[in-house]
Amino acid sequence: MAAIHITDIESAINFWRERSPSPDGVTLCPELRELAQVYGQMVYFRQDQADEVSFPKQALAAWQVWYASTPDTPCIAICSTSQGDAVCKGCGRSFDEVQHWLSLSPGSKRAVWRRITREGSAWRFNRYAERAMEASADSANSASTDTPSHHA
Repeated sequence: MAAIHITDIESAINFWRERSPSPDGVTLCPELRELAQVYGQMVYFRQDQADEVSFPKQALAAWQVWYASTPDTPCIAICSTSQGDAVCKGCGRSFDEVQHWLSLSPGSKRAVWRRITREGSAWRFNRYAERAMEASADSANSASTDTPSHHA
């Protein structure tokens, strides 16, 4: 059974704090109150996951708004499972996770995201992506310095 991890609830709380800030520093928007209540109970009972199925309705709705703002899939379009690997070198998901991704619940998808992020071994987490962004920024900077400037 899928569960929603406390770190995802924290992220949803921060999302709502930014989206609907308190007008007086005390009052919370309804979505934030619902998420905070679940979060408080989890901390009190020392739980790091809440069952996705029995999650309170309003808190789940608020969490799902945050969830919709996150990337759906870890895919980076370098799928080695199509070449026969049991685990994709590009994103870190198993063959079954790749094949059944669309049918997974949001809680199940987030569990996969947590696992592959903790492992950090997939190409999506290595310096390849950072180097590509740096190269793009370098070429943009060199293009802007190539233009002649007129100084007095």
